[in-house]
Amino acid sequence: METIIAYNRVAKEVIHSLEKDYHVHYFENGETIDQPLFLDALTEAVGIIGLEFSGQKNVLTHAPHLKAIANVSVGYDNLDIAELTKRGIIATNTPDTLTETTADAIFGLMLATARRIPELHNYVMAGKWDNYLKHDQFGVDLHGKTIGIIGMGNIGQALAKRCALGFDMNVIYYNRSRKPHVEEMYAARFTAFDDLLKMSDFVCLTLPATPETKHIISKREFNLMKNSAIYINGSRGINNDEEALFDALNKKAILAAGIDVYQTEPINSDNPLLTLPNIVTLPHIGPATIENELKMSKRAEQNLRDSLNHLKPRDILNPEVMS
Repeated sequence: METIIAYNRVAKEVIHSLEKDYHVHYFENGETIDQPLFLDALTEAVGIIGLEFSGQKNVLTHAPHLKAIANVSVGYDNLDIAELTKRGIIATNTPDTLTETTADAIFGLMLATARRIPELHNYVMAGKWDNYLKHDQFGVDLHGKTIGIIGMGNIGQALAKRCALGFDMNVIYYNRSRKPHVEEMYAARFTAFDDLLKMSDFVCLTLPATPETKHIISKREFNLMKNSAIYINGSRGINNDEEALFDALNKKAILAAGIDVYQTEPINSDNPLLTLPNIVTLPHIGPATIENELKMSKRAEQNLRDSLNHLKPRDILNPEVMS
């Protein structure tokens, strides 16, 4: 039997399915080439399926038989596509699988931050609720407010739907190109980047991580936002400058923030963001539901099987390899 590596989050049902046809080594804790068992498996593997496997040159040199890597994620910045292509290794991802699930999480983060739900939950659990809430414990409304969405891809559009149709929010957006169908369906308005920052009650990032989006939100951008603005990042941690975010929250240049992604994950326990009262933090839960985990793993499994059987996988990232 040929060897497959299942890496980090792969649904057990998919691992059992692969075990019918391959010898599967499952590593769920981010193992590296420094670990003998992982290195042994890597030197034999023809395929890898999983989350955030480091497909970089220094790792690939230890995988002489590798034919395909199937990412269990939409993002693929963990893969060196050029190097994989050079080596004739197929790379795939799982696009569109997490759109609705991630939009749910981002909208939940908006609600939790605006209504201060985690903070007030802890207030009740600590036995401190002995009278009416004080004015300085009040949250703010979502309905009728203006949401500025930066990045109107699939997740941005799903978020716009929830905001416009569910909460009667005014939707403005910034994107590389206009989305007429979004404007028609949700009465959304395309705006200049700086204008969006100035006008929005909620500023939400739904961008991929690229060299162009690194620190797209930093000190200048926070200074353009309203003092009453709530900033939400459910995209990638590298898209905002965490030091600038800390300063903006600490100095109350913005009201609050809800964050699901960080520059280092898991977030370091000494990160100063964790000392602030006006931030809601989550452990990158965007796509993390039982249903979505299985859906993504099954999609990646099919991509991997097709790749290893000389069929063009549905979600190939480097189709030139097939030729």
